[in-house]
Amino acid sequence: MYFFLKHLSFLDLCYVLVILPKAIVDNLMNSSSISLWGCILQVFLVVSLACTEMALLTVMSYDRYVAVCYPLHYEVIMKRATCIKMATSSWLSGGVSGILHTVTTFSLPIKTSVLVHQFFCEIPQLLRLSCSNEYLAEVGAVAITSLLSFVCFIFIAQSYIHIFSTVLNISSTVGQSKAFSTCIPHLAVVTVFLGAAAMAYLKPAEDIPSVFDLVVSVFYTVVPPTLNPIIYSLRNKDIKAAMLKYFKIIYFGSATC
Repeated sequence: MYFFLKHLSFLDLCYVLVILPKAIVDNLMNSSSISLWGCILQVFLVVSLACTEMALLTVMSYDRYVAVCYPLHYEVIMKRATCIKMATSSWLSGGVSGILHTVTTFSLPIKTSVLVHQFFCEIPQLLRLSCSNEYLAEVGAVAITSLLSFVCFIFIAQSYIHIFSTVLNISSTVGQSKAFSTCIPHLAVVTVFLGAAAMAYLKPAEDIPSVFDLVVSVFYTVVPPTLNPIIYSLRNKDIKAAMLKYFKIIYFGSATC
């Protein structure tokens, strides 16, 4: 669990750093310009990190499924080598998706000086500004990514159905409430993440983007990285104890055993 949490924490940190710092600086400096290569890099990183997060959340749901449903076989099934392969596959799949979407998007002719109605370079907004209407390559890339994301969601939902059925057989109500209080928020975040991304990428294009487009983008770029630490870390007893010990060292200069 902690192995995957490290990857998720680093991923969420990178996800936020790719988008928010520039948006905040642009707002403070009253500037909203970005170079073409900066836009290309931002598109690649956003898509790569988003797809990696979806894959990593799927892997983490499987890890939790094995831990709850097959606790005695957990050490055998989730060996360190297996965890490394799963994490590596998640990062590689995200990178491939990022390259695919970046190439298909910027292979289209785009106006040299345009106004993107978004706080970052988002693919649907860039396609609206293209000089060509031949979006078949990017539509195919979006279709492939959407299909894989849907498969991941079904896998996550199926994992938690098995987890819930196992938890319901636990006689302790405390154990049941603890499991439900962790699993349900995770499913909620995944649903918000996928639902907002689907609305942003699959809804029909509009000539004049609305405030709704900005709100939807916030829900799949800012909300999941903000809620994941609360769901996975701050609710964990060991991590809370480690944080308490860390703050004692900072403020009091020593730690208690």
